[in-house]
Amino acid sequence: MTRDELEGVRTWVNQKLSSGDEPPWAWYQYMKLRESLDAIIGGMETTTESSPQSDVHSGTHLRLVGSNDQRDSVQHRPTEESVLMPM
Repeated sequence: MTRDELEGVRTWVNQKLSSGDEPPWAWYQYMKLRESLDAIIGGMETTTESSPQSDVHSGTHLRLVGSNDQRDSVQHRPTEESVLMPM
């Protein structure tokens, strides 16, 4: 959801809370929803696209790296040897 949509939901919740017509159980749920919306919107304010971390990664691309797989260097057991299994 966008910030505007979240703020619209928060406005709706505030209207429900201020009306005073909601039963206690619903009022409690609306309060929890408002607190959650406040936390999410507050988090959106602190994380922006111009943060230093996003500047470091902007313009970077995927790069091809060499394989460190050592499967080819492992000595395989001959197939004619039988393996004893515990009983």
